[in-house]
Amino acid sequence: MRILFVGNSLTYWNDGLWVHLERLAASGKPSIHVTTGVAVEGGAFLKSLWARTGPRRAIAAGPWDVVVLQEDLPETSVEDFREHARLFVAEVRKAGARPLLLMAWAYERLDWITMDGIADAHRAAAAELKADVAPVGLAWRRASEQRPELRLYAPDREHPSIHGTYLATAVVYATAFERSPHGFSYMPAGIAAADAQFLQNVAWDSVQAYRKG
Repeated sequence: MRILFVGNSLTYWNDGLWVHLERLAASGKPSIHVTTGVAVEGGAFLKSLWARTGPRRAIAAGPWDVVVLQEDLPETSVEDFREHARLFVAEVRKAGARPLLLMAWAYERLDWITMDGIADAHRAAAAELKADVAPVGLAWRRASEQRPELRLYAPDREHPSIHGTYLATAVVYATAFERSPHGFSYMPAGIAAADAQFLQNVAWDSVQAYRKG
């Protein structure tokens, strides 16, 4: 499986979702070999990434099986997200790959939109584009409700802690492969085995709940 990640620091924090996805997929039974590529830039969102030529060149250069498109919706408007998700998805499909919208999370610095608002925007875009969504933000909320002591945010209350990155990775895995990551042995330094199992289960539960609507 070849997967390209397009996004910003929410994707590349803590060594990058792609690194953790390769290791997580390899630790399952059966093991899956994942090769990844990246087109990421700090502070960017789909509108600004579209304005640069790098992400589109990376998509066209493939071949990719999946292209993960991570929006940072508090940094942009719902209208711009919808427009540029449409443009990127068309490029992904032209390259023969499957588009996957990564729904990130709300954060305090830009609180004009709630997690529900972010989820609604992704549902609408996915319905229009007939694209899958990795509901990372909803998984974060589910995990926080069940284990409020488990910190998913970094100290800046915006970027992910290693637990947040691991949960995001597990959600992307569960969405891309349509398979639970429960029991996978990979866990980054700083995550206890019990916490890894909890986050794996939350990822799968969140993906299933999202698909059921």
